[in-house]
Formats: sequence, structure tokens, C-alpha cells
Amino acid sequence: MNKRIWLSLAHMGGQEQKYIQEAFDTNWVVPLGPNVDGFEKDLVGYLNEDVYITALSAGTAALHLALVMLGVKAGDEVICQSFTFAASANPIVYQGALPVFVDSEPDTWNMSPAFLEKAIVERIALGKKPKAIIPVHLYGMPAKMDEIMAIAARYDIPVVEDAAEALGSVYKGKKCGTFGKFSALSFNGNKMITTSGGGALVSHTEEDNQQARKLATQARDNAPWYQHSQIGYNYRMSNISAGIGRGQMHVLEDHVARRQEIHEIYRHSLAQIKGLEVYASPYPELVSNYWLSCILIDPTTGQTPESVRIALEKENIETRPLWKPMHLQPVFQECPFYGDETSEKLFKTGLCLPSGSSLEDSDIRRVTDAIGSLFC
Repeated sequence: MNKRIWLSLAHMGGQEQKYIQEAFDTNWVVPLGPNVDGFEKDLVGYLNEDVYITALSAGTAALHLALVMLGVKAGDEVICQSFTFAASANPIVYQGALPVFVDSEPDTWNMSPAFLEKAIVERIALGKKPKAIIPVHLYGMPAKMDEIMAIAARYDIPVVEDAAEALGSVYKGKKCGTFGKFSALSFNGNKMITTSGGGALVSHTEEDNQQARKLATQARDNAPWYQHSQIGYNYRMSNISAGIGRGQMHVLEDHVARRQEIHEIYRHSLAQIKGLEVYASPYPELVSNYWLSCILIDPTTGQTPESVRIALEKENIETRPLWKPMHLQPVFQECPFYGDETSEKLFKTGLCLPSGSSLEDSDIRRVTDAIGSLFC
């Protein structure tokens, strides 16, 4: 049988062990330590903005802390992009608040500015002004942040930017993860870089940064004994995990470039297949990291995402359906939704292709050849 081609595996750069060994040699194997400090500093330098970083156990933890710091509580409402992974919406429920889902627009597949404003106006009319807005840069494609931020400013609603899939993506010359009042990054095993698990909260003031760090370490007060004046969380990244991250930072730009290169191979190789579209940036100022390359399949071809997925699985090639929109999920079926059928149509016609930066050109040719054989 052919070797397995995975969707998106962790890709080590070779220097991770050095930082991990330093942690063992100095006995910094507990949470926090020099690797955490170094990793946070490296991320600030990479984002190239006046920001602060708090390294955490997961991107979900970053989103949750952002909502806590914005004062979201039981009975509040938070607007969230519907076309995303559940981790974008779950922290809203952690706080006892209600997610209000907004559909995507077809250009970027991300939050529709038109439906965002419609949702805000209608929720305010109902006496429920949203406490936050969570747009997502899906599959690494930047959302229309100028429009989203303008709407948020018009109604004085803070933005929590979910950049979990977008490390290395750029919107109009500015790195994704630097637009919101708070932003979340992810270093899960399948992301652009990994710390095995992990994430980070991006903030813009030292005060917010210090508050995030306090909350992430059980909110201990500054006292000689263990005293707590508010509820905290065990969300800080370990020094071992941060060591992996420091090593990964050496190859981050290479990983971004390779995924972009893989996407171009897909575009070129699949361009002649009628009824199949490789999704690409709609505007030159939106530079995607192409965390995952995705295709859309016209139903008139006789193929569906599921038929293609099954056929490729038989060739030992892993693919994955696009995210099922949150407003279609059983757990969120009672939540408000503003939109048309954009994300539903994308879900029904789309498929994610193997995109990991460790894949060889020969692996991508196997994928494209297998897809091509289905559309002869």
C-alpha cells in the first residue's frame, strides 16, 4: 500500500530539542521559565507590531480569557462567525453567554460585514447589545478586517480576533492576529507551528497583558500567602512546550512559504478540471498562509466532497470536509443566526486537501493524480 499522506502533520525544524534539553538541564520543567519568556518575545518580534503576548495551554484558552477580560457574563450575547471550528464558539458558552452566529461572505469565506451589522442592529433593538465580536481567518484566509473593525467601532463593540489558523497570514501589510482588542493564536499539532498543544493571547497594553497572565495562573493576588480575589485558570504554557515553540520559530517563515507553494501546485495541477475550483485569495492585499488548501466541487460533476474523500481514503490519502457551520450544530441549534446559505453551500461542496509543510512534491502529485482520475 502507498504511504499515508496526512492532512497536516507537525513539522519539526531540528532545533526544538536544544531548547527542550536546556529546560531539563536547568530543571525548568514546570510551567513558565526562560523558554516561555523567549517564545513570547519571538512571537512579538514576528508579529512586528506593538503588542504583548501571553503564552497559554491552547488557543481556546486565549479566546476564553479574552471574553473574561471583556466582562462577558451569563445572559450576555457575543457575535461569532458561524463557519468555523467549535473552539471559536465554546468559550462564549463557558461564560454562560449566548452565541449569535453570523454567516460568511463568499469572497473570503469569513464573517460577512453586511450580516454582522444586521445582527448588531437587531440585537440592540431587542435590548441585547453584543459584548464582543469574534471573526475568524478561516483556513488562513484573512477576513475583511477593515469593514469588520469599522462596524465594531461604529457600535463600540470590542473585537476578539480568532487567528488560530492564520499565523503568517497578512491583511493589507499587517499580520493577522494584531487587529482585535484581543487576538488568539493556536499552536496545535496541525497548525503552522506547534508546541504539541498550546496557544497565545495577543493584547495591546501592558495592563491587559498583566491581567491575562494573572488570570492564567489561578489569579493569585500579590501577597506572601495564597490569596485570590477573583476566579482564575490554569492556562499558562509549560516551559517544555515553549521550548518546542522556540525551535519552531526558526522555521515558521519556511513553513508558511511551503504551504503557499503547495497551494500553487494544487491551483496549477487542478486548473483544467471542469467543475472543480481551488479556493484562492480573492484580492492581492489578502495574503493567506494557506494553512489548508481547499477545493469546491460542482455537484453537476457527479462527484461530491464525500465521494472524493472516500476515494482518496482508499488511496491512503487523508482529506477533510470543510467546517460544518456552528448554526447547524446540534449543540447550538437554538442560537440566533444571521445570514443566507453561504456557509451551508460551502460545507456541502468543499473539501480540505493535504497541506502540511513536510509534504513532498511527489506527495502532492499523488493527490492531484488521484483527484484527476475521478473527473475523467
